[in-house]
Amino acid sequence: RLRPGQVVALYGDLGAGKTVLSRGIARGLGIQTAVTSPTFTVVQEYPCADGTFLFHLDLYRIADAAAALAFGIDEYLFAADGVTLVEWPERILELLGHPGSRREALVIHLEHAADGSRRLRLPARLADAVRQDLRQAPVDGLAEIAEES
Repeated sequence: RLRPGQVVALYGDLGAGKTVLSRGIARGLGIQTAVTSPTFTVVQEYPCADGTFLFHLDLYRIADAAAALAFGIDEYLFAADGVTLVEWPERILELLGHPGSRREALVIHLEHAADGSRRLRLPARLADAVRQDLRQAPVDGLAEIAEES
């Protein structure tokens, strides 16, 4: 289960399913509101039933970490009151922590499969938990979850 203070970095090309996966994560957190891509607003906040939030960031229109800091991204990264999903995290790599550090982002890669479905790649330590969550809140078009070592 995702917990407040965690950041999930969602990597993938346009149309790979980052926003679709974000909707599934939101459902898993009990959010009933429609989840849309915040491409033009950069961030959407969704309240969870337990009083925490889901912060959904889309950095497609943000040039780099300096631009992200200028709009206040530091309020959302590793926030104690919510889970943060970041689409296009490659724009702010230096803000996402370092492997093994307490403030390390969870990394998920979404890819197009040859049959038109989507493939999810994530660290092996997360794969079982994500599979379990997806059984409870399926994501359309997700064909495979692959583990990375």
